[in-house]
Amino acid sequence: MASMQDCITNCLDCHSVCLATIAHCLEKGGDHAAPEHIRLLQDCAQICIVSADFMLRRSPMHRMTCRICADICIACADDCSKLADDETMVLCAETCRRCAQSCAEMAADRKAA
Repeated sequence: MASMQDCITNCLDCHSVCLATIAHCLEKGGDHAAPEHIRLLQDCAQICIVSADFMLRRSPMHRMTCRICADICIACADDCSKLADDETMVLCAETCRRCAQSCAEMAADRKAA
């Protein structure tokens, strides 16, 4: 079981990787710069920072943000995997999956409040 600190770290990592991936995708163009792909990366980065914030503040609502964070991270990882033609996209997909896993565990952990 991931600790809350591990989950916070994974969320912060995912936030920064998604932001870096947006810049990479915009430079690369084509399918990488598709509005729906960029929007999903933005959504993922934002929910990750919100989830980290909720956990850092020990909000009793953090399980709800972690639950949606896990769902969005999976969607982002799947989308990045479709464009996994370079190491940036592979790193983003792997980072999103790691964050999704720890957030799913945090969302299910009744003792983490």
